[in-house]
Amino acid sequence: MPDSLPPDSVGLVAPRTLHFDQPLTLACGQTLPNWDLVIETYGTLNESHSNAVLICHALSGHHHAAGYHSMEDRKPGWWDTCIGPGKPIDTNRFFVVSLNNLGGCHGSTGPTSTNPETGQPYGPDFPVITVKDWVHSQAMLADQLGIECWAAVVGGSLGGMQALQWSLSYPDRLRHAVVIASTPRLSAQNIAFNEVARRAITSDADFHGGRYHEHDTLPRNGLMLARMVGHITYLSDASMGEKFGRELRDQAYQFGYDAEFQVESYLRYQGERFSESFDANTYLLMTRALDYFDPAYDAGNDLAKAMTAASCEFLVLSFSTDWRFTPARSRELVDAMIAAQRKVSYVEIDAPWGHDAFLIPTPRYTEVFTAYMGRVAREVGQ
Repeated sequence: MPDSLPPDSVGLVAPRTLHFDQPLTLACGQTLPNWDLVIETYGTLNESHSNAVLICHALSGHHHAAGYHSMEDRKPGWWDTCIGPGKPIDTNRFFVVSLNNLGGCHGSTGPTSTNPETGQPYGPDFPVITVKDWVHSQAMLADQLGIECWAAVVGGSLGGMQALQWSLSYPDRLRHAVVIASTPRLSAQNIAFNEVARRAITSDADFHGGRYHEHDTLPRNGLMLARMVGHITYLSDASMGEKFGRELRDQAYQFGYDAEFQVESYLRYQGERFSESFDANTYLLMTRALDYFDPAYDAGNDLAKAMTAASCEFLVLSFSTDWRFTPARSRELVDAMIAAQRKVSYVEIDAPWGHDAFLIPTPRYTEVFTAYMGRVAREVGQ
């Protein structure tokens, strides 16, 4: 094991928990009387507090976006390729804030947290959360950190939805929104994938109506199947073919129903690992937040009209083989921004990895992302 960390890493980092005593009223009508958010920060906040960048995570993401938690744990944060000295989100120039959203299962208040009314985990009693709710909680986070206006709010996939919602809910509190591999609303096919995933979980005999902790068990099989379905949609056919093809684990057919092909083994491994580390009720919440996101809904289904509320500049990035959130959905968003006379830059990146391409530092992606964030830094004097 090397005795030093990469020179372009933010280094060793530690999460911290921020407590909020202010009630948060949610879109569903319920109120959280008090709540916690777990965050990590990288870089230094400048004297004018103008160089802060918020990182919004995707469905299974969390606060640990960059750096390392220890010298022994050699797995960096989930977006370490893009956050650090000299990287697109350059921590020599920006103060970066990454959080685990409400409803999450990595320390922020969510279904695994204690319900103050019962003294037991919330479980299925935790209220349904929307992207708007997350953005409202993030605005309260910014208040606690003394950040009046973000230099940029950045996110991929579900994180991109949050960046977009920030531009509509708090137009005066961000200068730029970076929306990557995202969509202004889910297609019927995407909602269908989410429903299959939820049914896999809720049909598990160990789900117990979401009260599995009270039965000292977990709906592992259901969560495993949900992750397997999701994982298939994150990859392109070409990338799966290149990585696995029709390779067998052994040299001949076994004429049974165990995992014989390498791709089967891979999916089972991913599902099993995920089922041990992610909460099933959180998965239900996150997928429903995806389903409900639709900025045009409150504007008579007119996305261009909805975008007139925004005043920041936008960078929208899509990937050629992303069939979960296709480039067509990004172009729909960009067309609405143009119709609303908003300032937007759009690039479709040719990449073979499907939806997961936003996590992979391909040269063109890195070049575009770095150039745009460099302009953001210069605007705030960094």
